[in-house]
Amino acid sequence: MKKTIIFLFAAAVFSGCKKDFLNTTPLDAYSNATLWKSQTDALAALNGCYSGWEYGDNVIYDDCLTDNAYDQFPWEGYETFASGLATASNPGINKYDYATIQKCNWFLDNIGNVPAEKIDAAIKERMKAEARFLRAYRYFILSQDYGDVPFVEHSITPTEANSIKQTSKATITGYVLSELAAIAPSLPVSYSGSDIGRITRGAALALKARIELFNGKYTDCIATTRQLMQAPFSYSLYPNYAEMFRPQNAGNQEVILDVQYLLNTNSAWVLIALAPNSFGGWSSVAPAQSLVDAYETINGKTIQNDPTYDPTQPYKNRDPRLDASIIRPGSLYMNAYFDPLSQSSSDARGGNNASPTGYNFKKYIQNLDDFKGTSYGAGDISNTGQTFIAIRYAEILLTYAEAKIEANEIDQSVYNAINAVRSRVGMPPATVAVYPDQVSLRALVRRERRVELAGEGLRWYDIQRWKIATTVIPGNVYGCPDGTVNTSNGILSLKPNTNVNIGSRTFTGKNYLFPIPQKEMDVNKNLKQNEGY
Repeated sequence: MKKTIIFLFAAAVFSGCKKDFLNTTPLDAYSNATLWKSQTDALAALNGCYSGWEYGDNVIYDDCLTDNAYDQFPWEGYETFASGLATASNPGINKYDYATIQKCNWFLDNIGNVPAEKIDAAIKERMKAEARFLRAYRYFILSQDYGDVPFVEHSITPTEANSIKQTSKATITGYVLSELAAIAPSLPVSYSGSDIGRITRGAALALKARIELFNGKYTDCIATTRQLMQAPFSYSLYPNYAEMFRPQNAGNQEVILDVQYLLNTNSAWVLIALAPNSFGGWSSVAPAQSLVDAYETINGKTIQNDPTYDPTQPYKNRDPRLDASIIRPGSLYMNAYFDPLSQSSSDARGGNNASPTGYNFKKYIQNLDDFKGTSYGAGDISNTGQTFIAIRYAEILLTYAEAKIEANEIDQSVYNAINAVRSRVGMPPATVAVYPDQVSLRALVRRERRVELAGEGLRWYDIQRWKIATTVIPGNVYGCPDGTVNTSNGILSLKPNTNVNIGSRTFTGKNYLFPIPQKEMDVNKNLKQNEGY
């Protein structure tokens, strides 16, 4: 169901480029002699590199690889992997994609052909830095998902591509980090006008901090995140958590990197996968009870540790991020009380295109009226100009806190960073009295990342790097409990311990990496399959 999104220019320039890396036709088959004549030509070619560097689909769907969510449609492939059933022949999902890398290599190999008098030297360096970022980002994703993968820095022929051996993840990680450090000074802190949306210096440093955290480079990560917390950067938390994801608030002060779409020409279709059936949606990405249970009570305690928690009214007095992120039984959503518990409801659990768990994600579809007759859409949530946040400042604060905790450099700044995120939504501050040591703070920051970033595609990488997927994924996946919703006022009557069981999963150590697709193994005999597949 995913769509390949291609800018008009990219469709022309890269018309000979297949998505499959090992069968990619050389991109310089397009006449370089006619293309590289001016700065405008180079900019157009760079715009083509942006096409497909990341997808809003991944932001939306990737929580289905984890204990956060469940995808009820087998043909979308996420449950194949999440259930531990992925094989090389049937990987479920396939992110083994070198198209952006090949395009960036082609751009970087050829931008030097533009006559010096036809391009501003500073802009040329900036454009090269943008392409190097996009290439680095894709190598990060590839190595994080597949481990050791082929590595190339220049355009290559299909013959060369089909014989290249893998480079270790550690080597690729080192390369990506050095690239991000090198290009950051050439990138502007911000853009204006039609350039808004291009890669910034903050994006390079933020991705660098993420990769440093993921790879246990805590001292480097602390230094990188500190850069983002001070001048010349001016990032801050958007004051309203729920409103942050609405299209009219795109590009706000919290956003560091996002995936942008253009209505009709380069539109986002994926919001329809989030929406409830009653609003024409598919409910593809269904939050699991496990995620709902992770939200603390308003008292700042887990539901297991708060005696005021009432399992018959489980959504009352909870962290406000729960209702900001998830449409749950009794939610007032689009002027109606959400009812997945009545069999007569169009949103009844298990019904056609209704959530199997009784929950839908709310982020990005806070108000469907946003997409009616505006520049973001025309009432069709399968065709919008929505943007999807890839990195935001709240992640940087939590990354800083986690790096300090893991380095055992615990000081007040750790609590300040975590509490900045919590206080935005009115949650009580974490204190030294309650979280006095590394073990308790580690549990807190991991919980904060889960609930703060729910539905934003990062949970998979967190449980992968923490090596807890083999603990949190196996077993039954549960949805909401049985009961009734009074659709006139949203009052619930629920039966504790009656949560619907929607499926069972297995997950073993091999599943920390994706299998290399068999079609790639068939073409390139030098590839070595990940262990266990």
